[in-house]
Amino acid sequence: MIEEISIRDLGVISEAKLQFGPGLTVLTGETGAGKTMVLTALGLLLGERSDSSAIRQGQEQAFVEGRWLVPNHISAQEIVSEAGGQIDSGELIVNRTVARDGRNRSAVGGASAPVSVLATLGEKLVAVHGQSDQIRLKSAVAQREALDQFSGVAELLQKYRESFDAWKTVQKRVEELKAASLTREAELQSLREAVEELDRLEPKVGEDVELAEQAQRLTHSEELRIAASAAHEFLSSENDGDDAIALVGKARRILESASAHDPELGRIVETLRELGFQLGENAALLSGYLASQEAGGASELERIQQRRAELIAAMRKYGPSLDEVISYHESAGKRLLDLDSSDEQIERLETEVSGLFAVVEDLAGQITAVRKHAALRLEQAVTEELGTLAMGGATLVVTVTESTDYQSHGVDQVSIQLAAYPGAEPRPIGKGASGGELSRIMLAIEVVLAKTEQALTFIFDEVDAGVGGAAAIEVGRRLAQLAKVAQVIVVTHLGQVAAFANQHLRVLKTVSDQYTASDVVSLHGEERVEEIARMLSGMTESDTAKASARELMVRASEFVNQ
Repeated sequence: MIEEISIRDLGVISEAKLQFGPGLTVLTGETGAGKTMVLTALGLLLGERSDSSAIRQGQEQAFVEGRWLVPNHISAQEIVSEAGGQIDSGELIVNRTVARDGRNRSAVGGASAPVSVLATLGEKLVAVHGQSDQIRLKSAVAQREALDQFSGVAELLQKYRESFDAWKTVQKRVEELKAASLTREAELQSLREAVEELDRLEPKVGEDVELAEQAQRLTHSEELRIAASAAHEFLSSENDGDDAIALVGKARRILESASAHDPELGRIVETLRELGFQLGENAALLSGYLASQEAGGASELERIQQRRAELIAAMRKYGPSLDEVISYHESAGKRLLDLDSSDEQIERLETEVSGLFAVVEDLAGQITAVRKHAALRLEQAVTEELGTLAMGGATLVVTVTESTDYQSHGVDQVSIQLAAYPGAEPRPIGKGASGGELSRIMLAIEVVLAKTEQALTFIFDEVDAGVGGAAAIEVGRRLAQLAKVAQVIVVTHLGQVAAFANQHLRVLKTVSDQYTASDVVSLHGEERVEEIARMLSGMTESDTAKASARELMVRASEFVNQ
């Protein structure tokens, strides 16, 4: 619901703040007073194209800001969140600045956003019907969705879409397998050769690095053996000479005899004891290393070099790294399994596709039946509404045409058309009707659809064009009826319509030698009586006109408060 709109330096409006509430709000005023600028401001907030010529004379930019209450509007919350904005306690603020140099700035929920975001948001929050092509039901998709909303087919549609998605998924898999089968034989042969080769090779992770290290050791085995042997001799000699272990032992024993006289020597003794242990361990390691060097020799080096050559060849074909060779081995095996079993798999999936399609076909038929039944009810309900809106000869025609093209919404094409008079050829709504007639057509449709939806905000411009008397009262009555389930804002010239309002705003124009300005005021009590009297007769001071206005307001109030 629109709660408030602020306007600054737009057209004849210097500065104005419009407070809106639930129910029906009418906007009235003399021709040229500035009502168009109020609608222009709304349009800017809804993402319409801007026009710098609309900026108030003498100013460099115009500014509009709107405050919406959207506490439970999930779609709006998602759009605002994606734009980086926030909805604070269910309140959304949108603003837009239009400059003479053509630059536009807009913000949604406190975050700068392109105008396209305002347009997307506006589609979710407001439905505008007026003297332009802003028709909510102008697209075939919107018409189908409106009929679906009216028919109550949502639960059945959800079941259909789930089956449709499953059917399409399996069907796509079958198509992929069949396409693959065209080149399958060549791929099969190539994969078999690769998998057989790699099965024989059995490469292991890190094996190439490990083999390189082994080859390095074996290539320099004599140099390594001599060095290790000499080092072992220095640490632990088999001769009676003084090796490192023996010398450290002597030093420790000499200090032990004297350490009783100085604790410092005792700590050194412990260090030497630990050093002796470490020297012994390293001597043992060198002994083991020398023993391992004696095994293998030239034959082991030849085996390792052969294995390395095989791995390098595999890496050139399937690598370039050994990890990639191993990964290819795994994926090739899986792919080979898929191709080998694809005939059986295709046959199984085709059976599954047939079963899923039977479900889709059945559900689509049920949806078509519901839509066709609902189309007749919608035609009748809207046609009756048109009869009360001075369009008694007009007939709404809702056509549901089946096709063989299964889509996520079913197989139906929905068309909503209007036969303007008995015997006339039905035409798309919006063609062959004046602006006022178009607004009344949309009013009739919205009144009927409003019974089946949690509506947002509806704006009607010149919905009363070309009507008067009893028909004008019926227009007001229908607007008031719609306003019981949604917020409705109407620009009107008819007192019969204004009398039904829950809130009455008037645009006042002030003209002097220096400036022309408009302001928006909320009318109550006698002020409202005088305005409706003016709209009925043009005479605000006439007691008769005022009496007529009061009587009309009383009767309208009785309907509104039912």
